[in-house]
Amino acid sequence: MDLAVAIPLLLLETAWLVLDWMFGMGMEVWAAQGKQDRIDAAGLAHIGRVQEMLIVVLVVAVLAGIFRARWTMLAHLLVALLVWLVLAVSQHQWDHDHAPEPGCVRYDAHC
Repeated sequence: MDLAVAIPLLLLETAWLVLDWMFGMGMEVWAAQGKQDRIDAAGLAHIGRVQEMLIVVLVVAVLAGIFRARWTMLAHLLVALLVWLVLAVSQHQWDHDHAPEPGCVRYDAHC
C-alpha cells in the first residue's frame, strides 16, 4: 500500500515542478514582452512557489516517517532534494542576473 501511494505522489510532485517552471514562470516571462520588472516579478514568484513546495514536501515526508510509510518518506525526500536543487539554481540565477557590475559604484549613473 505504501508503494502505491509513493509512486503517484512522486510523479505528481515532479510534474507540478516541471509544469510550474514551464507555464507558471515561462509563460509569464513570455507575456512580459521584455519588460524587466514583470520578468523579475515572475522570477520571484517562481522562487516563492518553489520554496512553498519544498516546505510542503518536507512536511509530508515527516508525516510519512511518523506513520512508518518508508517508501513514501523516501520518495518525498527525493522530491525534496530535487526541489532544493531547483530552488538553488533559481536563486543563483537570480543573484547572477541582478549582481552589480565589477568595479561599479552602486548609485553611479553608468551602473
